[in-house]
Amino acid sequence: MIGRLQCVVLDCPDVLELARFYQAVLGGEVNRPDRRWGVDDDFATLHTEGGLVLAFQRAKDHRPPRWTDPAHPQQFHLDIDVPDLDTAQERLLALGATLLHTDPHGWRIFADPAGHPFCLLKG
Repeated sequence: MIGRLQCVVLDCPDVLELARFYQAVLGGEVNRPDRRWGVDDDFATLHTEGGLVLAFQRAKDHRPPRWTDPAHPQQFHLDIDVPDLDTAQERLLALGATLLHTDPHGWRIFADPAGHPFCLLKG
């Protein structure tokens, strides 16, 4: 092993909006004091209960990915297990997510408020 993953950083136009969106999805604490990062108007963090840290950095000219458009590739995505897909979908849409695709194999693809795709899987 060469190193340990510190966090996953997502570019976005509004760091607190996206941090709070993922807090509502995954739980955890937004901008918890951490010696590794300083938070400000251009950088926010989310420490999840499972130990994963997501970070959000402001990108002035943020161009969101467009799911399945190779001219605007997704570059990465998160897979999130949920106990009930319908209930999770309802809550995500209320938070500002956009449903992109319902796969016949049982998962659903959404975009967060900044346009990053993520998948819900029944877990």
